Amino acid sequence: MKKLILVFMLFGSTLFAQTINIAVAANVSYAMEVLLDEFSKTNPDTDVKVTLGSSGKLTAQIKHGAPYELFMSANMMFPESLYSDEIAITKPIVYAQGSLAYLSSSQKDFSKSMELLKDKAIGKIAIANPKTAPYGKAAVEAMKNSGVYEDIKSKLIYAESISQTVSFAITAADIGFIAKSSLYSPKMLHFKEGINWVDVDSELYTPINQGIVILKGGENEEVRAFYDFMLSDRAKKILKDFGYLVP
Repeated sequence: MKKLILVFMLFGSTLFAQTINIAVAANVSYAMEVLLDEFSKTNPDTDVKVTLGSSGKLTAQIKHGAPYELFMSANMMFPESLYSDEIAITKPIVYAQGSLAYLSSSQKDFSKSMELLKDKAIGKIAIANPKTAPYGKAAVEAMKNSGVYEDIKSKLIYAESISQTVSFAITAADIGFIAKSSLYSPKMLHFKEGINWVDVDSELYTPINQGIVILKGGENEEVRAFYDFMLSDRAKKILKDFGYLVP
């Protein structure tokens, strides 16, 4: 599958706008447009180019010289690896904490919790690739901790990123493990809690702490302004509105 690239351009009132290139975990895609609109209110002369993908694949690109200046990961492990390799110039900081939800296009009996996945009526279960996507790793952890993984692992179908998992969950699969943040997108509001989706018990998986770092090449005022914005109360409010917990 081709790499998913989403570009938001924020146009200022001057012809001398500066462009910054940032890599962002796919789960944040649903909140990105709102975040960028808010950022542009105080930084109208900065254009932000956003590349979306799984955190693992974005990290591999960064290590191979991709010209990103800032990285917003879906976990802390990947930015910590970049910091350890001296590719990131700031120590990883948590900007949000994500959570898992189950999603199905049809009504499901979610009172069964993880046991629901063992039903014969569920033939395919979508998750993000646990090797490259932290939300996929968390989904596997939740299934193992609930004791159903061995019974249902043959049903799993793997998406390249958590955003692709959403698509799989409502088209190619009977149910899927998705980032709860995706449910706050206007296009997803017709899916109803308790009917089409519920939260996955947070006790079943390690908290999904999402980390942000500035990368080599990002030593400029525009990147620092966006970094500071993502840690500000303004950004935290938006992230809360999209279902994240924030520090």
